[in-house]
Amino acid sequence: MKVVGLMEHGGPEVLKVYETEDVHAGPDQIRIANKAAAVSPTDIVGRNGMRAEQQKAFPPPWVPGMDAAGVIDEIGSNVSTNLKVGDRVMAMVVPEGQHGGYASSIVLNQSAVVPAPNSISHAEASSLPMNTLTARLSLDLLDLKEGQTIAVTGGPGAYGGYVIELAKLEGLTVIADSKPDDEDLLRGLGVDIIIPRSEGFAERVREHFPEGVDGIADGALLNELAIPAVKNGGAFTSIRGFKGEPQRDIRFSATWVTKYNEDFKKLDQIRQQVNEGKITPRVAGIVRPEEAYLAHQRLEAGGSRGRWVIEF
Repeated sequence: MKVVGLMEHGGPEVLKVYETEDVHAGPDQIRIANKAAAVSPTDIVGRNGMRAEQQKAFPPPWVPGMDAAGVIDEIGSNVSTNLKVGDRVMAMVVPEGQHGGYASSIVLNQSAVVPAPNSISHAEASSLPMNTLTARLSLDLLDLKEGQTIAVTGGPGAYGGYVIELAKLEGLTVIADSKPDDEDLLRGLGVDIIIPRSEGFAERVREHFPEGVDGIADGALLNELAIPAVKNGGAFTSIRGFKGEPQRDIRFSATWVTKYNEDFKKLDQIRQQVNEGKITPRVAGIVRPEEAYLAHQRLEAGGSRGRWVIEF
C-alpha cells in the first residue's frame, strides 16, 4: 500500500511516498480504502521532531495523520456494526509508527469507523473526525449550560470553527476575536459578538462581559493571556496541553482528543449534525500524496481556513 511518511524529522520536505506491506482486518476491525487524509497541526508536531522520542519505538517510515475518509473494503470477524463492504465512511486515527492517516489503506477498530455524512466528498469528510471530536471534548470539559457565554480564540481555524458551531447548537452566546477578513466567516458560523484581534483579548472580552465569560476554548494558544477573560469560577480549556495556575476557582482543563478515540456515538452524532446542516466541513485545498509537503508548508504559513487534504 502507499503511505506518506518520513524517515527522519525535519521540514515539510522530509515527507515522501513509500510502499509498505498491505494491512488486513482482524477480529473487531474494519479496513478502509482511504481516499482522503486531512492535514492538521498535530501532524506538523509529528513531523518536525517534537514527538521523536515516542516515535523511536517504531521503525520508520513514520506516518502522520489523524483523519481518514474512504470506502470499506474488508471487514474482520466479530464486527457488530451495521457497516458493510462498499460503505463510505470516516474515522479518527491515532498515529503509531506506520499506522497513520496518510495511507491508502488503514485498519481500525470497528468503534472508530462511522458512516460518512451524505452528499459530501471524501475530502470534506476527512476534515471532520479529529477536529470535530476535539471541539466536542472541549465543550464537554467546559460543561457550560444554555444561555451561558463562551469566548473562542482561533475561531477561523478548523477547531475554533467547530467549537463555535457546536456551542451555538447548545444555546451558548459566543464571542470571538477576528481579523477584518474573517469577520464574515465567523458571522456565518454563528458568532454573536466579534472583537478585533489584538494584544488586549481579555480586555476586549470584558468590555462586553465586565465580570468575564463563563468559559473559554483557547484554540489560538493565547494561554495565560486569555485567562483574565474568564469570570471567577468559570472554565478554561486549551489544546496542546496547557493548564493555567490555580486561580479564582477557575476550572482548567487540557483537551486531548485521544480521550474520544474509538467513540462511535460521539463521531456518529457529528455525522448526523453534518447531515442536518448544523456543522460545516471546510477544505482549504487538496494535494496529491507526492505533494503532501505543500500542504504542510501552507498550514505552517498560517491563514488556512479549513483543512488541507491529501487525496489518494
